[in-house]
Amino acid sequence: MPIRLQAVMFGFIVGSLVIFMLATQFSKPYVRVNASTEEPTILVTEQVAQAEHDEQNNLECLLPTSYPEKIRQWCLSIQHFGEHNSVDPQLIAAVMLQESGGNPDAYSKSGAVGLMQVMPRDGIATKFQCINGPCFANRPSMQDLYNPEFNIDYGSRMLSNLFANHGNWRDALKAYGPMDVGYYYADIVLNIYHNYQ
Repeated sequence: MPIRLQAVMFGFIVGSLVIFMLATQFSKPYVRVNASTEEPTILVTEQVAQAEHDEQNNLECLLPTSYPEKIRQWCLSIQHFGEHNSVDPQLIAAVMLQESGGNPDAYSKSGAVGLMQVMPRDGIATKFQCINGPCFANRPSMQDLYNPEFNIDYGSRMLSNLFANHGNWRDALKAYGPMDVGYYYADIVLNIYHNYQ
C-alpha cells in the first residue's frame, strides 16, 4: 500500500474517532423511550435529572464551594435577594449557616423561624414584650417565615436595614443576633464569612 493511501486511511480513522468521542461527550444523557402508537414519550431518569439540576446550580452558584451543600442548595435565592437588598450573598450564607445550618424548618427555643431564624409576630415570640407592646408585632407570621424564599428575602432586608442604621456589619450583626451576648454572635458570623472565602 502506498504511503499516501496509508496516511489517508490513518486520517480517516483518527477523524472518525475524534467525531465519535465528541458526539458521545456532548450528547444528551441516556434516556428511556416508551414505544407506543401515540407520540413518543421520553422519560429522563431521576438520577440524570438530579445531575443536570446540580450541574446547572453549580454553574450559576457564586458561593464558595467550601460552604456545605445544605447552604449551597439555597444559592440562587441567596444571590438574588443579596443583590436585591444590597447585602453580600456570602454574608447571608454565613448568617444562614450559623442560624439554621440550612434547615428551612429550623425553630429555636426562643421562637425564631426558618433559614435566617427570624422572630415572627406569633408563636413563642408573642411573649417578648417591649415598652409599646409585643416586640415583634410588625413581623411576618411563622407560616410566612417557613417559606424559604420569603425567609431569605426578609432576613436579608433586615440585615440591609441594620447596616443602614449602624454603618458597619459588626454592629448590624450584633443587632441581628440574640440580645445580651455583646459582639459574640457578630464575631462568629464574621469568622464564618472570612473562613469560607
